[in-house]
Amino acid sequence: MADDRNSDQTLVTQFDERPLSEGDHEPVSNANPTSSSTLPSLVVRMLEDLDVHDDMSVLELGTGTGYSTALLCHRLGDKNVTSVETDHDVADRARIALASCGYYPRLLTEDGRRGYAGPAPYDRTIATFGVRSVPSAWVEQTRPGGLIVTTLRGWMRSLGLVRLTAEEGGRAEGRFVAADASFMIARQQAAPASMGMIPAPDEGETRETRFGSELFSAPESGFVAQLAMPNARVFTMPDDTGIEHTYVLDAENESFAVLTHRGNGEWTVRQGGTFGLWDDLEESIDEWHAAGSPPPTEFGVTVAPGQQRVWLGSSDGPRWTLPT
Repeated sequence: MADDRNSDQTLVTQFDERPLSEGDHEPVSNANPTSSSTLPSLVVRMLEDLDVHDDMSVLELGTGTGYSTALLCHRLGDKNVTSVETDHDVADRARIALASCGYYPRLLTEDGRRGYAGPAPYDRTIATFGVRSVPSAWVEQTRPGGLIVTTLRGWMRSLGLVRLTAEEGGRAEGRFVAADASFMIARQQAAPASMGMIPAPDEGETRETRFGSELFSAPESGFVAQLAMPNARVFTMPDDTGIEHTYVLDAENESFAVLTHRGNGEWTVRQGGTFGLWDDLEESIDEWHAAGSPPPTEFGVTVAPGQQRVWLGSSDGPRWTLPT
């Protein structure tokens, strides 16, 4: 049997902030993964997108096991690599692993969303955890013309890998380069434990809708749904009579939508709260269909002080605001 450590797999190395060790052989249950060794092929893809050249300086956010850090050190030399890890245990293990390979980059244990201003500006910035929007510190610490590679994600799903070019004045712009890239979200941006209150059966107004719960499971429409409802959570459960409903809850804005399948492909939606959550989704899906239902790689991102937008086609096209 091949050694999993040498295969193209994502290996979870920590659950609920408790690191696994070589002697852990029992299955882990009722625990959330909090750190992992990234899929090697994805690491290589991201480093190719980062487009590093000799003598460039790189800021890496999310040291993890140190695997990608080691590749950067091998390519650029220790002195050109700064890596930030939020977890002390994970950082200590990475430091030992890197030293065993003869690599001694600048390693820090900090909130990676703040980057590290010490030797900034950097020529390249790369993050191996997902963020809901691009932290302003990353843009400010990357030289104008430098590249930022990171994964944007929401509370429902990952949006994908983006590559941005930093500009003057805290601005950056670029496009999604892959939709199948997914990382654990930054711990400080994890979804609240509570999804909010399930609406009572008589809350809200009910109408027919052209779309059903399959929107969320289909990769490309799910991408648009995440943009349209950045603070929402989705789950399906039966009511007291056994009829299943799909609940879309936005606890941040106290809004909800409840989908019910009537059979023969027909659906109803019951929505209420401070705004029409499902109305916004339908409008976004219609705009996407009108553009020819393009894949996520046809979307781009503009980062500016105080505001970040995802756009379709060009920065003048349909736009969605990211939570900052």
